[in-house]
Amino acid sequence: MDAIVLSRYGPPEVLELRDVPKPEPKEDEVLVRVRSSAVNDWDWCFVRGKPLIYRLMFGMRRPKVSILGVEVSGTVEAVGAGVTRFRPGDDVYGDISEAGFGGFAEFVCVREDALVRKPADMTFEQAAALPHAAMLAYQGLVEVGRIREGERILINGAGGGVGTIGVQIAKRYGAEVTGVDRGFKLDILRRVGFDHVIDFEKEDFTASGQRYDLILDTKTIRSPSRYLGSLHKGGRYVTVGGHLPRLLQAVTIGPLVGRLRGKRVRVVALKPNKDLGYVNEMFETHGIECVIDGPYPLREVPRALRHFGEAKHVGKIVITVAP
Repeated sequence: MDAIVLSRYGPPEVLELRDVPKPEPKEDEVLVRVRSSAVNDWDWCFVRGKPLIYRLMFGMRRPKVSILGVEVSGTVEAVGAGVTRFRPGDDVYGDISEAGFGGFAEFVCVREDALVRKPADMTFEQAAALPHAAMLAYQGLVEVGRIREGERILINGAGGGVGTIGVQIAKRYGAEVTGVDRGFKLDILRRVGFDHVIDFEKEDFTASGQRYDLILDTKTIRSPSRYLGSLHKGGRYVTVGGHLPRLLQAVTIGPLVGRLRGKRVRVVALKPNKDLGYVNEMFETHGIECVIDGPYPLREVPRALRHFGEAKHVGKIVITVAP
């Protein structure tokens, strides 16, 4: 089968398209013919071996994982003897970050608990764009952020997958939502439902004097105290990702600083696939607009990853593995 293979750390161009053996499912695994995959932070950090924690987890000198890609959609090709939830022919999708990687290949073996059935009206490209970003958005806004009806919400880094899906979740609560990102993304942000948009290269929202009930941050490049000034009393700041030193600040000193100022600072510890049932229900009853950059063919994963790292994408970068 064709696969994008990582044999050493470096820029995205170290990735190579190779012919590798097709995997065989273990007792609790399903073999999925991958139709689509998507690029995210896991892939960008892993291929470069940065930050250092990735090397501590996956190999100091050389990567122990050779095929990246943690979001997949596809069709079950075969099942292990112990599999009960799926059978050949089922269309599935999921975040496989805790079940091994391998989405940038024509086939992947995955534990059955890392997948859910794909709704019939959901395309494979849409399904690949949803699992990681939608879970971060839902868990950040609803489970951790405790969004309430009619609140004022700000999403920082709104032009990626989390933001473009998050605004649609927030709108179900009647929220007034502001999105912050680069200027060339703002028209798309308005289209997917943001009430207000801010070009961060022209305006610093933390210095504007505006106050919000909840801030969902996908980039986290400042200390928590900078964000707290933009919250109402009792407001919540929730981060789902960003620069590691700032995330560590949010985990360690953020809660203390927040309590002293009557506000809350939380970091989302992602639970992969936990709420995909909510996503399926939302897709089938209300629709979800998946903003897709691409799709790119499998051989162009290095170019797509470079595009991601330069933050030139809007929504999710999707890879079409097989038509």
